[in-house]
Amino acid sequence: MAFISKLTLTDFRNYSSLGVGFHHGAVVLTGDNGAGKTNLLEAISFLAPGRGFRRALLADVAREGGSGTFAIHASIDGQDGPAELGTGTTSPDILTGESSRKVRINGANARSAEALLEWLRVMWLTPAMDGLFTGSGADRRRFLDRLVVTVNTSHSQTTSAYEKAMRDRNRMLTDNVRDDSWFAAVEAQMAEAGTAVAAARAETLRLIAAMVEKLPGGGPFPQADLMLDGVVESLVSEMPAVEAEEHFRALLAQGRERDRAAGRAIEGPHRSDLRVRHRPKDMPAELCSTGEQKALLVGIVLSHARLCGEMSGLTPILLLDEIAAHLDAGRRAALFEILDDLGGQSFMTGTEAALFSSLRGRAQFLRVDHGSVTRED
Repeated sequence: MAFISKLTLTDFRNYSSLGVGFHHGAVVLTGDNGAGKTNLLEAISFLAPGRGFRRALLADVAREGGSGTFAIHASIDGQDGPAELGTGTTSPDILTGESSRKVRINGANARSAEALLEWLRVMWLTPAMDGLFTGSGADRRRFLDRLVVTVNTSHSQTTSAYEKAMRDRNRMLTDNVRDDSWFAAVEAQMAEAGTAVAAARAETLRLIAAMVEKLPGGGPFPQADLMLDGVVESLVSEMPAVEAEEHFRALLAQGRERDRAAGRAIEGPHRSDLRVRHRPKDMPAELCSTGEQKALLVGIVLSHARLCGEMSGLTPILLLDEIAAHLDAGRRAALFEILDDLGGQSFMTGTEAALFSSLRGRAQFLRVDHGSVTRED
């Protein structure tokens, strides 16, 4: 189990310079709207692969009026002892004007951000995710893939390999390439990586489903049934991976002319979707009330956190932005008890400390005030 003991920010969002220590367990951040609470959570989300939970451009993350770059440093206490993790951006390239992200672990450059997964895992819930079940399939795929990568750390590399092969094939389609041997080669790469992506998603959902069963049937966070809707996912569920890969490769070959007309691949894990049902009501999540959807989402994330902790020993650090304001008193109390039971570190934000009053004595309370963070007694 890993937790952040100190976080240092330089020119990140509204923080010119900040150093703040954290306790293990629950951390409550309160302050006015716009004070920087969400920015602080966003900084922690950069200690995971990807673009942080806002998916912002790197240039937009650097503090306005600052150096044009930003730096995040975290001291962690992990299952293998203390470690120092850092990430940030380089100075803009003279020719392109763009910055690139770098990652350092214990003072040494890491090959990629995926190396951070060896030390800690991070998951989050933000108000922007409240529309996950009614929003786009792309948002649900990103959510699903974040769940997968925290238990299968090679998943992002496999996904990148699939997307690269797909881009190569799409370029051949739009350029009207007719060489069958070229297509066969790139489609073999797509089929291999795409089948692995679908299989990893299916396996993770199967494991999460086992954790969902541990949620009380009549509890505040209803049990959810999770399903994958996609051609390759269906193949993986019906046959061995080797056969599914061959079937997917054949589908790509057969669909070349259709895909050529569309200018892109029509079928594949890049088009798959996550379907969720509210089990007690036997209703698709997208038809549930806003409160029910929020409770379903919280239940899924908590079940996943329990799974990650049991599989890797690294219970994810949970970033729960404005979580209390969207839950009634009963669900808030239940959430706090589950977080205690998980035993990991969690960060919760809110404008009113009173929403977290039941955590007094068992959580660290900090006040955020436009670039500063102080202890709240």
